Amino acid sequence: MGSTIVHFELIGKDAAQLKTFYTEIFDWKIGDLMPDMGNYGLIDEASSGLAGGVGQSDDGKPRTSVYAQVPDLQATLDKVVALGGTVVMAPTEILPGTTLALFTDPAGNVVGLTKG
Repeated sequence: MGSTIVHFELIGKDAAQLKTFYTEIFDWKIGDLMPDMGNYGLIDEASSGLAGGVGQSDDGKPRTSVYAQVPDLQATLDKVVALGGTVVMAPTEILPGTTLALFTDPAGNVVGLTKG
């Protein structure tokens, strides 16, 4: 089996607006927005079927991303670059025990990686 999708994000100009929107539309349970994490709120997996989050972008641009679990973040990023993608965020520990990376594919889609 290939790398599993384990998380998704819906990022935009106004995290509070996104939280209200997705709570009302899909009845997702979204936690308090955390200012220290870019106004980010975690979507309860039990309410959405997959762990996720809504947040605010630094540049105000919207972004939808999925996160694939891989055994080695750097090795995967090296392969991304070799195949024409671009690293957006090098492996970064965002919480104790949680390290993420981001890249764009050749079409410009932002995809996340998490270590599994």
